[in-house]
Amino acid sequence: MRQGLQLRLSQNLALTPQLQQAIRLLQLSTLELNQEIEALMQTNPLLEHGDDHEDEYGNPIDEKGLDEPATPDSQHALDLGPPDELGEIDFDVRDSAGNVSERLLADTVQPAEADESDFNEEYSVEFSEDYDEFSSAGRWDENTTPADDDSDFRPQETLQISLREHLLSQLKLMPLSDRDQTLVLLLVDSVNEDGYLEVSLDDLVEQLPLALEVDAVELQTALHLVQHLDPPGVGARNLSECLLLQLDVMPEDVPHVALAKTLVQEHLAILASRDFIKLRRKLGCDEDTLKQVQCLITRLNPRPGSVFSTIGSEQYIQHEVIVKKVKGIWIASLNEAVMPKLKINQLYAGILKRNRDSSTQYLQSQMQEAKWMIKNIQQRFSTILRVSQAIVDRQRNFLEYGEVAMRPLVLREIADELDLHESTISRVTTNKYMLTPRGIFELKYFFGSSVSTESGGTCSAIAIRALIKQLVDQESPQKPYSDNQITNLLVKQGIVVARRTIAKYRESLNIAPANLRKSL
Repeated sequence: MRQGLQLRLSQNLALTPQLQQAIRLLQLSTLELNQEIEALMQTNPLLEHGDDHEDEYGNPIDEKGLDEPATPDSQHALDLGPPDELGEIDFDVRDSAGNVSERLLADTVQPAEADESDFNEEYSVEFSEDYDEFSSAGRWDENTTPADDDSDFRPQETLQISLREHLLSQLKLMPLSDRDQTLVLLLVDSVNEDGYLEVSLDDLVEQLPLALEVDAVELQTALHLVQHLDPPGVGARNLSECLLLQLDVMPEDVPHVALAKTLVQEHLAILASRDFIKLRRKLGCDEDTLKQVQCLITRLNPRPGSVFSTIGSEQYIQHEVIVKKVKGIWIASLNEAVMPKLKINQLYAGILKRNRDSSTQYLQSQMQEAKWMIKNIQQRFSTILRVSQAIVDRQRNFLEYGEVAMRPLVLREIADELDLHESTISRVTTNKYMLTPRGIFELKYFFGSSVSTESGGTCSAIAIRALIKQLVDQESPQKPYSDNQITNLLVKQGIVVARRTIAKYRESLNIAPANLRKSL
């Protein structure tokens, strides 16, 4: 063994704090990005909100200079190889093409002006049980609107209540004894979110203390009371009883209501199997009468408590990209409403400009952090715009004709064109949304697998799903297409797909099998 000295030249990947922040911001949604900014502003005094007419240093922006191309410093790309544990990373920040696209639509994405006739209607209110005081039924006339600040009424969020709270509010108005109230509350607590009683009465009797001496007949009386509360059908123990409770509250003069009660009590399973010939024989009616009975039953709610379980479950999204057709060309532009406007606090910036010693070391680090945040946010939206425009260029047929014209697209195709890595494209297209004339779609929606055709080309899986939906919508209700028939119809169009693939796509569209789609 001996000691020696060697000189080697190697390349290593170092993830700087600035690059780590850029990667993290790229994969965040708009709502998460705003939360990240607010959290940073709480700890960094040099970062504050700006406006549309100021740059990051608070200086006014020359409107004439908005059409100038980006400076060379901002036109560069970072394409890094795979780090140890964070996956391959590259981050494109070239924004010259993005700025051009955004400016081309600067005048076309302005909100539409409100119709003046809406503000000239007289304020009139017709009181009814379902009147909403914040709806458009009543408006203030511009001549009668008081100038007092207290008159600035704005729509407020609806009070969210659960099914249990709704039932208890009705029980408070009933003259019940303490014992009856206790039994009714026990049953209400046993009702699930769909409005069904989960536990049988016999099991509830066994769970109660023997000292109370409660029998099943007494609980049945309490259950009868619960089943007469709103919404109709609540407290039912099965689907048949739920539908029957809703039919009981209907007026007797409703056509075929008695026949509908017989059907849900005795022949509900036959109706579910769509055996209409057997059902007509059991009920002793003709086809027209059975069709009216079926329509009456399908208007009932099989989950009466679902209206309360869905309150407050809405999920809101914000689109980062807007796509419009300008002079025959589909162009993507950024949604300026979701782009955060940030700038450097001029007071602290002035202190740093005058003093650059050890006493301002903390402010210097905060200044650097603020600059990184502003630059990385600009890079984030620039990359989103470039990827969005590349997607739009390849999915022009979808924007023109709909889902049936969707072409196959993979992450590698966009990555190769933009000279980025697939992991970057994956981060950009996750939880980022695009507003198109056909609706709001996640960027990930435009990517899909391909299926070979007889002509040697490929067809997108999204297009095949759209074709299946079209065929089902156009089929005869008496003789719906089976999976084999749908397969043969697609083969005639040059698309060769296995029957099991058709079944998988049909289930993903929540389309029932052929025997369950059959109707009168």
